[in-house]
Parts: sequence; structure tokens; C-alpha cells
Amino acid sequence: MNSYAHWATRTPWLLIASAIGLMMIGLTGIERSDLLIGSDHHSRQMFWIMLAVPTMYVATRYPYRELRHISIPLFVVSLGLLVFVFLMPARNGSHRWIPLGFLNVQPSEFAKLTYIMALSHYLMYRSNYRRLTGLIAPFVLTMIPVGLILKEPDLGTSLVFLPILFAMLFAAGARVRHLILIVFLGVCTLPALWVGMSAEQKSRVVTLFLQQDGGEMPTGDGYHLYQSKQVIALGGLAGSEMGGMPVDDPIAYHLPAGRTDFIFSLISERWGLAGCLLTLLFYFLLFWQGLKISASTREPYGRLLCVGVVSMLAAQTLINTGMTVGLMPITGLTLPLVSYGGSSLLSTSFAIGLLVNVSLHPGYEIGSDPFRFAAEPA
Repeated sequence: MNSYAHWATRTPWLLIASAIGLMMIGLTGIERSDLLIGSDHHSRQMFWIMLAVPTMYVATRYPYRELRHISIPLFVVSLGLLVFVFLMPARNGSHRWIPLGFLNVQPSEFAKLTYIMALSHYLMYRSNYRRLTGLIAPFVLTMIPVGLILKEPDLGTSLVFLPILFAMLFAAGARVRHLILIVFLGVCTLPALWVGMSAEQKSRVVTLFLQQDGGEMPTGDGYHLYQSKQVIALGGLAGSEMGGMPVDDPIAYHLPAGRTDFIFSLISERWGLAGCLLTLLFYFLLFWQGLKISASTREPYGRLLCVGVVSMLAAQTLINTGMTVGLMPITGLTLPLVSYGGSSLLSTSFAIGLLVNVSLHPGYEIGSDPFRFAAEPA
């Protein structure tokens, strides 16, 4: 089989098509936001997509196994950027962006990816995480970026790291009973976490439990959730493109952060239930293909890399879509490949490219049996 045939056979076309499909759906939601508020972010997102597709391709060109040698240095650099961001001017009370003129870089987006790479490198052949004390190092590695991101403050992004950690530890062979114990201990520390949260973060959690349908329009964070659910309801089954449930009051369509945090609500308003289901279908296909690639390689770094990327995207998707309908607290977390924003789109596209990279270079290592603990009783 020649190199072109090998490339064409091993390329996960369904994964790539799902990613591009999500970008296109996101464009329609951003276009709807532009129409409602009179802006022009649709053309800007088109520009980022034109950069994102080549970024995805670039991530496939360098054999992923070579990346493990620079995983730790890249993670250290990303931590440095998370510290450097506090020297930048605050925007809306947050230190999340480094302004570069044409682009505001959000270091936390790249920190998620370099964290996955560093943790994959650390867990490759180690067996100490089979002991409870062996989980200390991975958790310390996790809590450093989590603490810095919480300080920005950015509750949503910080929440993504823990699902990534648990998924990767489970895939590497950590004992289930140890992970359950850690979850229990984590729940016991929630009061301490609550004390350390900012007033804004506490308000968003409280709003989740105080939400109600009908009655007077709430204020503060409750207003965001109220409007999100109302905009979703206006789409009905068919969406505004096919009639929907239009109302004359323009305030009914007012949705703060509609093109970023609440883009799923605008997709629902424009395309109705069918648009929501199509979006979720694309995500399902994306996750399924990513896990399929992970299962197809016995090379430990590649498998852990895939598990980390899929868990990152899945956690973001569940948190974002959950908050739009009142099942999760409002966290300010964007929807992968769909929400407006250059940093998020480029970093996510690079992560998708790494999945394709593993598929193209699966690798088999004879000298060591990766995940050799998986068959042992917990």
C-alpha cells in the first residue's frame, strides 16, 4: 500500500466531518446573534475557521510520539502564561486574556491541551498510581493550573481539568476504589472550596438552585439563565427559520454572551429541536471516533492523549449545554468548535488534529505492555 493510500485509509474522515459540521453550525448561531444585536462577528469567525482548518492539518504532520519529549516544557510555558496574564489589564473584572492586537490570547485554552500532553507523558509506564499515595503527584499536577485559572477567575475552565484527570487515570489503570475514595474526599472539601470562591462564582451556583419558571424576570445571574431558557423556547420545534414562536418584544431575544457562552441557545432558537439534536449528534460522532482511535493503538502516550482530548471536549460540551437549560451553574465556558472566539477554536482544532495524528501513526511498542493493569481486579 503506497503512502497516499495508507493516509486515506487511516484518516478518520467522520471525525473531521463532525468537527467541520460543528464549526458550520456555530457560524449559523453567531450569524443569528449578529442579526439580533447588530454586530458583525460572523465574518470574524469565518476568518478564525480559515485558520483553524490549517491548524488541524498542521497538528497531523509531526508524529505525535515526538511530542512527548516536549510535553513537560510546553506545560511549564503554559503555566508561565497563566501567571503572566495577571499582569495584563482586567476585562470585566477578569484576568483571562493577553492582548496581541489582532488577537486576545486566552492562556487557559492552551493550558488544557499542554496539561493533557504532560499528564500522558507522566502516566505512560508508571505503576505508582496503582497505590493511593501514587495519585498525589497527578493531583498536584492538576491543581496548579486549576488554582491559577480559578484566580482569574474562570470557574468553567477550571472544572474541566478534574474530569480529564479521572478519565486518564482510569484509562491508565488506576484502581477504581481509589478514584471513588478521592471523589468522596473531594465532596468533603466542598465547604472549603465554597469559602474560597468569589462572590460572583457563589452567585452562579446559588442561581442554579433558585431558578424558577414564570413569575417576574430575575436579575443578576438569574437573568442570564432566564433569558437562555426563553430563547430556547422561542425556537420551538422548527426554529425561527421555519416559523418558530416569534414575539414582537425585542427584549425577549436579548441574550448576554449569546455568541460565546450561550451559543447553544441561539442555535436552538434558529433551528429548533432538530438543530439541537444535530449538534449533539455531531458531538457524539466526534467523541465516538476519538475513543475508537484511542482503542486502536497500544502505544500508551497516544492512547492517553486521545482519552484526555475526548474527556476535555466532552466535559466542556456537557457543562456548556447543561448550563443553558439550567442543569449546571453558569460558568462562562464556551462550546467547543461552536462558540465565537479565536483562542478556543484554534486550540480545539489542534486537539482534533492530534486525534487524527494518532490515527495516522498508531504505533506499537513491543518492549512494554501499556495498560497492563486493566485486567487486574480492582
